[in-house]
Amino acid sequence: MMTSPLLRPSLHHFLSLRLLGTAGTAAPRTGERLAVAPSQGFAADALHAALTFEDPSAFRVKSFGELLRALGVFQLCSVPVLVNNCGKLMSVARTLLGKRGFALLMRPSVYAQFVAGESEGEITHSMEKMSTLGLRPMLAVPIEEDLGESTGERRYNDNLASMLECVDMSHSNAWSKDPMMQLKITALLSPELCVKLTTLLSEQQYDLDLLVRAMDGETSANKVRVLVDAEYTYMNPALSLVTMAMMKKFNQDGAWIWNTYQCYLKESRSLLLEAVRLSISESFCLGVKLVRGAYMDKERKLANSEGWSEPVHESWEHTNDSYNGSLDILLELISRDPQRYRIIVATHNEESVRRAVQRMGELGIDKDGGSVCFGQLLGMCDHVSLTLAQQGYLVYKSVPYGSVDSTLPYLVRRAQENRTVLQGIRKERDLLRLELHRRLRQGLRQGS
Repeated sequence: MMTSPLLRPSLHHFLSLRLLGTAGTAAPRTGERLAVAPSQGFAADALHAALTFEDPSAFRVKSFGELLRALGVFQLCSVPVLVNNCGKLMSVARTLLGKRGFALLMRPSVYAQFVAGESEGEITHSMEKMSTLGLRPMLAVPIEEDLGESTGERRYNDNLASMLECVDMSHSNAWSKDPMMQLKITALLSPELCVKLTTLLSEQQYDLDLLVRAMDGETSANKVRVLVDAEYTYMNPALSLVTMAMMKKFNQDGAWIWNTYQCYLKESRSLLLEAVRLSISESFCLGVKLVRGAYMDKERKLANSEGWSEPVHESWEHTNDSYNGSLDILLELISRDPQRYRIIVATHNEESVRRAVQRMGELGIDKDGGSVCFGQLLGMCDHVSLTLAQQGYLVYKSVPYGSVDSTLPYLVRRAQENRTVLQGIRKERDLLRLELHRRLRQGLRQGS
């Protein structure tokens, strides 16, 4: 980026000079706690008890069939050999059963657990039910490509049409205010081009304004927030460049384009701080989707095969520290200027969710103000999502949709990339079982 050195002070320098939000009373700094009145203390204790996420009553909104389906799917997802080989197993099943037979097997089970549906009617039904539970949908077109998977220009035009359809669907239905959707840039640009651009970025500086001027799109009147997914490290710099250009063009009056930061990467903190610096120097609002990351195994294998230094943190503890540290930075910024910065705490980790809620209270951030929201995958971590929604926090579920065939690669990748989450769903499975037993006992009492 061609900028004057005077525009490159560190985030900590900005914070110390209070240039990130000088209007009004300064929010408490990290580590300080607000004074809590006795009545507030009682409410805080009640909130802390609720956020242990150990109450099976959160699942009382689910039907008996939904409880059984979730228990069955989670039981399968807890078997490592099935998760690790799910792609091959599904391919064999599709060959043996045929397209129709395979769809009949998948639709009431794994597909129904993790996908909203195929037709607009099915999707609308799923979204309306989600809305009654206090959850907001974040639609995701299950399209992505990696190196060697490019299928030609016509495919990208079709993907563009699907993305625009997703924008219209997100906006045209009264599922929730402030709609969001997810976007993968590799659905619109070839991975090979992204890798070449990443190589060029490592060799020379770039001018963000040139890319902004090259974008001939117009601000969407539909006002749907677009969250751009991060992907592999060998193409992420290119994806971030495109995303930052879109931010500068479209984020003048609010955070409509968001970028994703993968905290399992060693460079994630510096990338986030650079994004904050850029948003200040280029005068645009910053939307952040904060995730731990989903491509760990492939990143490590690639680094080892190429003789590179591993880009991923050495341990789960380091990743946690990275995530929580970045979370603290964003919440501090939001407390000073909630209109300029927004974050979706996209995690299934209960500790990070509790930390975010605690810091929101300490910093005086409104739970329903829109600057902070939470996100989990559809069909997973409902004990966290439903509890947060019941407490009045803004919660989005990442909602893929499409046919069984079109969503199958997406489901396989999500299962493999989130295998540590899938194998750690024992708690949710136990809570589902407790709620199921409660209903069975209740049914027996009523029948006697």
